[in-house]
Amino acid sequence: MEKRKIPILKSSKAHPLIINKKTSGEKATDILTKYLGSWTFIIIIIFFLISWIILNGILLYENAWDKKPFIMLNLILSCLAALQAPIILMSQNRQAQKDRIRTEYDYAVDRKAEHEIEEIKKQLDKIEEKIDNL
Repeated sequence: MEKRKIPILKSSKAHPLIINKKTSGEKATDILTKYLGSWTFIIIIIFFLISWIILNGILLYENAWDKKPFIMLNLILSCLAALQAPIILMSQNRQAQKDRIRTEYDYAVDRKAEHEIEEIKKQLDKIEEKIDNL
């Protein structure tokens, strides 16, 4: 793993996560992930599954389009999972990248603060030395 040198911040500029603009793909991924990871989505899927089973398994038993063991339902759920997984992973990868950037920025801010504290300590030492010489 490549080790990068984190510079001391020279100015108080905006946080890098605020500066970076999202691409349209990233925006779409965020919207989909927000929806796919919600209770609303879970309730809709549960309602869909119960409706499918009641409709095909009980009400339309003789004329059902997907008789037990619900092969078409399995296909639909497999396709949904196959599409959901990469979208969720993309969102998680981007969140990990944001966390890394935030950590690097926080480290740079800490280094700048440490540098400023050292400068203040040097100035205090000079003031103390001048007072001692009086």
